[in-house]
Amino acid sequence: MTSAPIPSDAERTDGELLPGRRGYRLAAEWEPHAATWLAWPHNRDTWPGSFDAMPGVWTELVELLAAHEPVHILAGTPQVMDDAQARIGHVRNVSLHDVPTNDAWIRDYGPMFLVAPNAAPATLVDWEYNAWGQKYPPFDLDNAVPATIATRLGQPSCRPGVVLEGGAIDADGQGTVLANDACLVGPRRNAALDRADFEQLLHDYAGVQHVVWLAGPPGAEPGIAGDDTDGHIDQLARFVAPGHVVVACEDDRADDNFALLGAVERQLRGATDASGNKFDVTRLPMPRPVLHRGARLPASYANFYVANGVVVVPQFHDPADDPARETLAALFPGREIYPLDSRQLVRGLGGVHCVTLSQPASPPDRPVAETPT
Repeated sequence: MTSAPIPSDAERTDGELLPGRRGYRLAAEWEPHAATWLAWPHNRDTWPGSFDAMPGVWTELVELLAAHEPVHILAGTPQVMDDAQARIGHVRNVSLHDVPTNDAWIRDYGPMFLVAPNAAPATLVDWEYNAWGQKYPPFDLDNAVPATIATRLGQPSCRPGVVLEGGAIDADGQGTVLANDACLVGPRRNAALDRADFEQLLHDYAGVQHVVWLAGPPGAEPGIAGDDTDGHIDQLARFVAPGHVVVACEDDRADDNFALLGAVERQLRGATDASGNKFDVTRLPMPRPVLHRGARLPASYANFYVANGVVVVPQFHDPADDPARETLAALFPGREIYPLDSRQLVRGLGGVHCVTLSQPASPPDRPVAETPT
C-alpha cells in the first residue's frame, strides 16, 4: 500500500471533520434530487462534424428534466449564455449560471454532492480532474467548477487532492460502490495510489464502506470499445436498487466487448455488498456496433440517467433499444422511461449519464440551498 501521498490523520488539518467520518454519504442516483446540473455544449472539437446537433439534444434533455426537478446549467461566456438562453430561456425550473467550462462532461468534473446526516449542513467533495489522464487539454476551467458551485450554493467543500471522475464509480446509497481501477489508479491519474488507498479515501470523504472492483481479463481493454475513459463504470454496470445491479452483456463471441463484459458479469455474480449479501444481477443488452467515420463508438444502455420521476435511456436505432427500455422499466416502476436518441451524442464518446450530475435532496427538515442565476 503506497499511502505516502495521502496525509496521515496527524497531518490532516480537518482530522475527524472529514465528511465520511461524520456520517455524510454518497447517495444512490434514484434517491430524491434537489436538482440536475448540466454544462451547455460549446466545444466543437468534442463532436467533430456533429456539433450542430448538440444544442438540440441539450434542449430536449433540459425540457424533459425541468418537468421533474430544478435544472442548473453552466453557460459561461456571452456567446454560450446567449445560445442557451435562446434555446431554453423559456423553460420553467431552469437556472443559467455564468460559469465557464472547457467541455460539457459535468459528470466527471463536477462536485461530488453528499447526503448530510440528520440536519447537518450540506457539503460536497472537490476531487481533481485532468481530462481522463490529460488526454484533452485544457481542462483548467472544468477542474475549477466544484469550487465555484460550492461558493454559489454557500456550501463547504473539501479537497482530497486526488483525481476522481464521477463516471468512474457508481453507488447504492448504502455504502457500496462499483469501480474499475483502470480509471482510478495508474500513471496518468494517481500513479502513487493503489486500490487500498482509494478505498480509504472513499471511506473518509464519502462514507463508502465497500468497493467492488471490476476489471476485464488480462490483456483486455479496460473499457468497452471506443471508450476513452479507461473503463468508466457507467458504461459497464450500474446499481438500480440496494443489492441489485444491471450489467451490460455481449453474447457475440466475435465482438470486441465479449471478453470484458463477460468477465464483469462473472465478477458481479460472485461479489457482495457492504452487508455481505450477494447481488441480484440483471443483464442489459448491448447495441450492435455504432460507428462514426469508421471508428467504433462507446454505445451502451448502461449509460442511463435516473432523475425524479424519469429514467433517460440512450437509444441507437437498434433492435436492442426496446429490450433495454423494457428491462429498465421493470426495474424502475413508477418512473417514466424516456428514450433519448443518442446517435449524435455518442459521437463525443459519451452519453446522457456523462453530461448530467445529480444533486441529492437535503434532509426533509432542511431547505434546499438557493442558487443565484
